[in-house]
Amino acid sequence: MKLSTELGWKQDFITRPHEREHEAVLNIYHTAAQIRKATTVFLQKYELTDVQFNVMMLLHYQGEAEGLTQVELSRMMLVNRANVTALVDRMEKNGLVARNADPHDRRSHVIRMTKRGLALLEKVDPAYMQMVKETVSPLSLKEVDQMIGMLEKLREHLGK
Repeated sequence: MKLSTELGWKQDFITRPHEREHEAVLNIYHTAAQIRKATTVFLQKYELTDVQFNVMMLLHYQGEAEGLTQVELSRMMLVNRANVTALVDRMEKNGLVARNADPHDRRSHVIRMTKRGLALLEKVDPAYMQMVKETVSPLSLKEVDQMIGMLEKLREHLGK
């Protein structure tokens, strides 16, 4: 469905310079918001936020047994250290992660998932992957690859 129709606009996009590009950016923004909303609703069933789930996925698939430092989590999540500290505090309070002193740098902490966190992730992850599969099901694998490539190209340009 066209974005202007979906949003109930009175007029379609006006044809002026760069209007198609503007329509493309608005489509990306609106689609991302819809995906985030659907993910939020899905994860609420497990009493998780999307950011908490992201931390758990990073710890499991990037940190494995040794865990990740808060600095590494910050870099991987594209948020600042203060946000990660508060997030880890809440997750530690809920028994999902444990924070230990880094043996290589006493100013740093290593975050690891607890048994409770791992059990929850093992429950959520397959259902989440099914939701992801259903979300992109209108696209072929070739289209998914093309979309990934186009979005990477846009981010490369934005990062310059």
